[in-house]
Amino acid sequence: MVSFLLDKKDLMMKKDRLYALTLYLLNHGKTSASELAKHFEVSVRTIQRDIDALCQAGIPICAFTGTNGGYEILSDFKMNNQFASKDEYAYIATAINGLKTVTNNPVADDIYEKITAISKNSNIGMILDFSALREGDEKLLQTLQSAVKNKKVVRFTYTNNAGETREHCVEPIAVIYKWYAWYMLAYNTAKQDYRTYKLVRMEDVCITEDEFSNEHKSAQDILNDCDDSYQGKDISTRVRMRCCGNAIHRIKEYLNGQLIETCDDGSAIMEIHIVEKEQWWIGVVLSQGKDVEIIEPEHIKERIINSAKDILFLYDKL
Repeated sequence: MVSFLLDKKDLMMKKDRLYALTLYLLNHGKTSASELAKHFEVSVRTIQRDIDALCQAGIPICAFTGTNGGYEILSDFKMNNQFASKDEYAYIATAINGLKTVTNNPVADDIYEKITAISKNSNIGMILDFSALREGDEKLLQTLQSAVKNKKVVRFTYTNNAGETREHCVEPIAVIYKWYAWYMLAYNTAKQDYRTYKLVRMEDVCITEDEFSNEHKSAQDILNDCDDSYQGKDISTRVRMRCCGNAIHRIKEYLNGQLIETCDDGSAIMEIHIVEKEQWWIGVVLSQGKDVEIIEPEHIKERIINSAKDILFLYDKL
């Protein structure tokens, strides 16, 4: 009886892996057996057996040999529209409904109606409201999405952190919300490199008639290939601070502060992670006045001190 249950469990695990393997190949294209084995945490031999099983099931998988070899599903293959359960469709509907709060895109409205019809009577008990992400001119977001879709070059002026303003001509890949702000991922034709541009720093945005002169991978693949700073490995700095009174709740609310230690005097040692090149977190810290003291690192403490001195100097002149 125990052997039967184990065999049944193994069969279910294999079924789930075959399904996941199919989706992975559809989403990532040609992939080597070793990469698949690493991703699914099985042996290369197991992947080969899984590929054979999928081929026998009618999935059109091509095998390529050589240095750049691997497995790939023919491009005209489509998954059955019943690939997800009602509950899974409910999660998709929730995500799309969250997208609707960001932009007034009629396409998102249409998709939401279709998905909710499938997931009817399913409730995951969650609502995503991203209306706070509406940043500046919503038309800019829609303009950039249109340029991405139609593969049109975008021209604009951009002011960087140093206050320098220059004109840029780029091939937009995607708009991305990260670290509390909207960015555009694009290929800078002059620099011949991928860059990210913060939307609030872009002005005089114009979609040109010029089409892309380069073929680009998906936005996620580009980000994966880009420097570590956009992968969150080195982009954030850990900051430790002492907070008093209401500042404890404010730092937790606005900067996602984590409580490290509660002191005898009622103050708290808290820890936050900040993006140094951004400025808004400085305003949050300064707004708490004497109720927040930076402990470490030293260069962040100096930055707060210098910002406070600049403010004091401004008012001392009056």
